[in-house]
Amino acid sequence: MRSRMRLLFRLLRINIVLLRHGLDEVILATHVFRPLRFLKLFMPWSWLRQHRRSRGERIRLALEDLGPIFVKFGQILSTRRDLVPADIASELERLQDRVPPFPGDQARAIVTEAYGESLEHTFAAFDENALASASIAQVHPATLLDGREVIVKVVRPGIQRTIEEDLRLLYTVAQLTERYWSLGRRLHPVQVVAEFDKTIHDELDLVREAANASQLGRNFEASELVYVPPIYWPGTRANVMVMERIHGIQISDIERLKAHGIDLKALAERGVEIFFTQVFRDSFFHADMHPGNVFVDPDPARADHPRYMAIDFGIMGTLDSVDHHYLAENFLAFFNRDYRRVAELHVESGWVPEGTRIDEFESAMRAVCEPIFERPLREISFGALLLRLFQTGRRFDMEIQPQLVMLQKTLLAVEGLGRDLYPDLDLWSTAKPFMEQSIRQRVGVQQFMRSLRHELPRWAEQLPHLPRRIDDALDEASAARKQLAAQRRELTELRQTLHRNGRRQFASTIGAALVISAFLLVGLDGHMPAMVAGAPELSWILGGLGGLLWLTSWPRD
Repeated sequence: MRSRMRLLFRLLRINIVLLRHGLDEVILATHVFRPLRFLKLFMPWSWLRQHRRSRGERIRLALEDLGPIFVKFGQILSTRRDLVPADIASELERLQDRVPPFPGDQARAIVTEAYGESLEHTFAAFDENALASASIAQVHPATLLDGREVIVKVVRPGIQRTIEEDLRLLYTVAQLTERYWSLGRRLHPVQVVAEFDKTIHDELDLVREAANASQLGRNFEASELVYVPPIYWPGTRANVMVMERIHGIQISDIERLKAHGIDLKALAERGVEIFFTQVFRDSFFHADMHPGNVFVDPDPARADHPRYMAIDFGIMGTLDSVDHHYLAENFLAFFNRDYRRVAELHVESGWVPEGTRIDEFESAMRAVCEPIFERPLREISFGALLLRLFQTGRRFDMEIQPQLVMLQKTLLAVEGLGRDLYPDLDLWSTAKPFMEQSIRQRVGVQQFMRSLRHELPRWAEQLPHLPRRIDDALDEASAARKQLAAQRRELTELRQTLHRNGRRQFASTIGAALVISAFLLVGLDGHMPAMVAGAPELSWILGGLGGLLWLTSWPRD
């Protein structure tokens, strides 16, 4: 009962916030409530209200007022430009986790409870003043007993209950939208909320985030492109994560980068190289590349070949081998203007229904992409190209591909960062070698050798058992041949029996017919003398033949 009351009050507050920001007109403009738009005439607050803000800005401000979970949902929704109008998506991208920090003594208590002992056993110093605060967690600087500087990320107290309550509301709205809005089934609002559900629960598990950081660090262990701070695993729990503290220049602080002599062109190109290395080499990429999570190593020795420093690994993207291959081929086909191949790839990958007409899809892609290629190559946006792909796919019932949407969102962020640093950045010249190499590796000798190396340990494990398995297989084959021969004999006998039974049935039927005919002739004798003059003799002949046939149809023992 108490949880229902909380839910009811939460719903009431949401409605008050929506009204305060003038979103009643946005709601009434939707397909579901369009017939009720006349109700606006009876809303006193709408008579005097004059909106000076766009609908996107009002939605953003409302989400900020509703709290951190709705802020996070708006951030994720901003990546779904296949679902959200462009003006609203652009405004939602401005959502930031400007959340006041919770008290430092609470953070200390959470960490102490997670460790089950005093912090003095792990840290030489723990600063209760938060270094940064976001919707899910906040970060405190600390020093380990061996003198290493670290950050301690702590999940907000009570956030789990708030998340569950708000998720229930979001699921309810999504289910109503899917049921009563004509586009609801195709846009899959319940699936969007489910993705948000998964994403936010993943972010709540800091062990998972720490594992993501370790994996990304191993992928770039031998590279000078990016530095991933190592995790301090003894101090990491589900709601507490300890990681090395980095001291870098935020990538959006271009003036500081210039003051340190950082080569901005090289920095932009390296950022693109890092992204495409993650996607096409590792199929595992950082999917939250906003400026607050990306820093640059200020070391003067690296000014000409700058190194990135990444943090916050709660949201990571992955691609399976099929998406990996088709994505590379799609990009190459797009930039080679081979639109028929683009259409074929969409059908082959299952992104559009199997019965889609290739020529129609090809024509639609050509109409969308040709105007793009009239611009200089350095002005073409990969992210915008993916967005055009999704928008065009709507006409052909293209299913939403969450992994590709996450990729598009990250690509847009990388492009934005890169072109802020160096406006003439040509992504195509940087990306093309990665795509071509990806395709070569999939079909070439390297892929064969990689598959061989992957399978070799399993083959080596099975090799000692091979003679016995061959012997067993031969025994099974011999037994199968004997069983097949026995079944063949049984089938032959069954066929012969059915044939004999058929002949007997036929003879029995004819015999019975002749006997009946004989009785009829006898019965007619004397009544129609002109027509049945020889009826007695004929009846004896027919009766005899019928009886003989009937007797011969009996089965012999």
